[in-house]
Amino acid sequence: MELLDDTLGGMLEKWAAETPDTDFMVYPDRGLRFSYAEFDQRVNQLAKGLLEIGVKKGDKVGIWANNVPDWLTFMFATAKMGAILVTVNTSYKLSELEFLIKNADLSTLCIIDGYRDSDYVNMVFELVPELKTCERGKLQSARFPELKNVVFIGPQKHRGMYNTPELLLLGSHVDDAVLTDISRTIDCEDVVNMQYTSGTTGFPKGVMLTHHNILNNGFQVGENMHYTNKDRLLVCVPLFHCFGCVLAVCAIVSHGASMVLTEDFDPLRVLAGIQKEKCTAVYGVPTMFIAELNHPMFSMFDLSSLRTGIMAGALCPVETMRQVMDKMHCRDIIIVYGLTETSPGMTTTRVFDSPEIRATTVGTNLPGVEVKVVNPETGEECAAEEQGEICCRGYNVMKGYYNNPEATAKAIDQEGWLHSGDLAVKTADGFFRITGRIKDMIIRGGENIYPREIENFLFQMPQVELVEVVGLADEKYGEIVGAFVKLKEGQPLTEEEVQEFCRGKNCPL
Repeated sequence: MELLDDTLGGMLEKWAAETPDTDFMVYPDRGLRFSYAEFDQRVNQLAKGLLEIGVKKGDKVGIWANNVPDWLTFMFATAKMGAILVTVNTSYKLSELEFLIKNADLSTLCIIDGYRDSDYVNMVFELVPELKTCERGKLQSARFPELKNVVFIGPQKHRGMYNTPELLLLGSHVDDAVLTDISRTIDCEDVVNMQYTSGTTGFPKGVMLTHHNILNNGFQVGENMHYTNKDRLLVCVPLFHCFGCVLAVCAIVSHGASMVLTEDFDPLRVLAGIQKEKCTAVYGVPTMFIAELNHPMFSMFDLSSLRTGIMAGALCPVETMRQVMDKMHCRDIIIVYGLTETSPGMTTTRVFDSPEIRATTVGTNLPGVEVKVVNPETGEECAAEEQGEICCRGYNVMKGYYNNPEATAKAIDQEGWLHSGDLAVKTADGFFRITGRIKDMIIRGGENIYPREIENFLFQMPQVELVEVVGLADEKYGEIVGAFVKLKEGQPLTEEEVQEFCRGKNCPL
């Protein structure tokens, strides 16, 4: 299989030259619209502005924001001038932000005013009090010696910080040749993005992803959905996750298609955006699709332009899959499975798979990616229907964890296989089914129990909308199994009825 050898900046420039007037991104709730040519020009101005304040090739630039319009400008500007964009989870609190700034060696941090109950500006002032007295660009932080700049994404002015209009103005005075010369030194195998894992197995680790990793992964997933430059994708998933910045942005830019964005998930804005912009695709986790389907104004919107999309991140009930395909017209919706470390797609269902296959499996391997299930103890490949750890090898495997060769060596073996930590089986007909996390395993009196298997079983009950299974401390057995069940609206169900449903069916609830 032939892989793309482009960079993010190069791909953007390709479409800016070939289809300059095609929409690159649209925010329908505020009438904001950038064509490929307009967006490329803004990216160049910002990239030159970053160079002017001292950001260099290889520097780490953090972005702490929800899906504001200039999130993407910073993504492509850093890519064009060789910096590495470090995405920061919008839910981070003070201690998590402090860890990331230090661990990633951030030279520049770009922030919005805040998100939900967090005031980002005051949090940054608390961590970096020197900002209140220093001149912009001359920051010397005792706590973060690598940090030289803080940028506010927007027009507001804050002590010690640049803002976006100032960077664009600075960039307008820099010769285009400066950026062009730097762009020529950028290789597709260079790291372009760092994302931090959740840290379920210790402190979060910075996953280093290259242009080659994410552009090809986005392209292959887009090919699977038969994207062309006529497609229009509604993006309501966070851009700081791979779901947003790879499966959405890289799939779109590699096909010259268009994005319609919402700053945050709101089912009404999603439905309105699809209708207004005649979107052909929509992404989300199952709970997002459920919220859209159950919205009281759902029937008022014309969604007939929809054709495809991605549902990922959690198990999808078969009935929800059917409703998305029928009521939302997403006949070609697919499931994508993977990890941040795999850029993220490893496997995917296909547009011709049945609703049952799409709801109960994660499909088969993407082109150019090898996938296998192995015994976690012996490393031998498992037979069909035998549970083990799912692993993959290919262009999508990360470059490694930042400044953490030990963790990298644990994750990627000597033959190049990335060990996911997820349990799976390969069915007799070749589909992969995720059964849980190795570390989520519940041990009840010496018996190994996998939460995902019980969740899959309980989803067979027609009253169940969502279910999460966890281990609960128990004096006798060490752990016992507990299930948190959310019911469909108007559907009565008792604890005893759930237990009776499980009784005698090899379900340890």
